Amino acid sequence: MVERVGPPVEPVPTPAVDRPPRDYSGLVALARATLEANWAQEHTVPSRTLYPHQWSWDSAFIAIGWAHLRPERTWSELTSLFEAQWRDGRVPHIVFNPVVSDEAYFPGPRFWGSTLIEGAPARATSGLVQPPVHALAAWHAYRRAPSERGRAALGRLYPRLVAQQHYLSSRRDLGGAGLASIVHPWESGLDNSPAWDEPLAVVPTEEAVPGAYRRRDIVHAAAAHRPTDLDYARYVALVTAYRAGGYRDEDLADRHPFLVECPLFNAAMGAAESALAQIAREIGADPGPHHRRAARITTALVDRLYDPRTGTFHPRDLRTGRLTPARTVLGLTPVILPDLPAEQVEAILAEAGSSRFGLAARMARPLPSHDRTAADFEPLRYWRGPSWMNITWLIRCGLLTHGHPRLADGLATSMIEAVATAGCHEYFHPETGAGLGSPAFSWTAALLLDLLAET
Repeated sequence: MVERVGPPVEPVPTPAVDRPPRDYSGLVALARATLEANWAQEHTVPSRTLYPHQWSWDSAFIAIGWAHLRPERTWSELTSLFEAQWRDGRVPHIVFNPVVSDEAYFPGPRFWGSTLIEGAPARATSGLVQPPVHALAAWHAYRRAPSERGRAALGRLYPRLVAQQHYLSSRRDLGGAGLASIVHPWESGLDNSPAWDEPLAVVPTEEAVPGAYRRRDIVHAAAAHRPTDLDYARYVALVTAYRAGGYRDEDLADRHPFLVECPLFNAAMGAAESALAQIAREIGADPGPHHRRAARITTALVDRLYDPRTGTFHPRDLRTGRLTPARTVLGLTPVILPDLPAEQVEAILAEAGSSRFGLAARMARPLPSHDRTAADFEPLRYWRGPSWMNITWLIRCGLLTHGHPRLADGLATSMIEAVATAGCHEYFHPETGAGLGSPAFSWTAALLLDLLAET
């Protein structure tokens, strides 16, 4: 692949399509009220029920929404998260609020035990990470509301964002091919996706483990909408194994049972380098190294995770060396890479437009998180079928970047209509659009504002 030496392609506004104008003022008011209600002094909680702390990639998406309402909160959101960055550069996937009881969420701060780990911040956090969408979000938010204050905030965040990328590209390159590995399904953001079924099946767990703790998630959401008890037991076993090694990444290949290269995680890492190039140019730093790293990540992702037999991207299980077989929405997310080759862009469009996902300029149903023709498609259960605003937003950005505004508009309209019908839910039924999971969910509200700004 030829390395890109100029700026990455920028998403362009969606041109109008032939539909009558609509009054979205009620939706804007709903989104504003949702974010205001979930504001917690320096950051925004995902929801007041199930998620009472700060989550990493949630804050990135939420920061985009605040740019449309109160831009100063954009920078507070990201700054507060990166103040909990570990010395090695990792940005933890949860930053715990010290005034919230340990019992309010499981696994809570005592379970993680981060304050006992050398190099962790004084504030309790998890030891895992999430997709590095933060540079992309920071740059997008800044372009939505440019200001001297925002530029100064970008300058302060820049070295922390670079450190995040360095951690992932060095300590987490467990396959040695230039891609980051995740050590837990939670790090993918798509916790119980069918993409993890094969690598997760070999994770040992004791039968007694599910009875050793109380799941708080099924107190606030229907059990049929959440991961199963067996999956949760494996999640806990993986955290326990990683914690036992002090959350160190050395020798993980010899001692950790779950090591996977994820298409979304690595696409986010590549897109982050492209965004960092733009940020660098804005603050007077050198964008060149970021462009070169973005090109290398894109090349590695295509070489390692694209399957020409299926025409889509799949996670690679480093334990077996095989690509996992499920055709999930993860396979579409590399479209966010500005320099993704045309062959793979066209393959993603074909996959997205198939009966598995139904992408179209006019969509009858929102985009599912898993192949809706698969035998294990579950329209109610978390990431095994339901539709999500954040994934829709990311893929829409990729479609705009690669010159497909009408398809991008179809995606946007499908999610706007879901929220108009059901409210700002955590996720949505992929057939009916009914709201699922937590109500009054922050990233749904935040990204709704961003979609409406171009509608």
